[in-house]
Amino acid sequence: MLDTITYSRLRNELAKALDKVNEDRTPLLIVRQRGKPAVLLSAEEYSALEETAYLLRSPRNASRLRAAHEEIEKEIARRAAARRPRRNRRR
Repeated sequence: MLDTITYSRLRNELAKALDKVNEDRTPLLIVRQRGKPAVLLSAEEYSALEETAYLLRSPRNASRLRAAHEEIEKEIARRAAARRPRRNRRR
């Protein structure tokens, strides 16, 4: 869920809002009484989104990236399971 700010409040707290999106790398949803909402995000986040969109544009590349992501998720789960203490079972 995006943090939300009104246009009026954003005008008064622009420097603070810019610091927040850059420090937290979290987008900020700007809502207005009349007009469509907009999103404020850091240049780093925007670049990352652009790069992701570029990489996913090719179906073949997207498939490879998804497969690699699934492998990483499986490895993370495997390592987490290996770290869990095993209970001694008495019979």
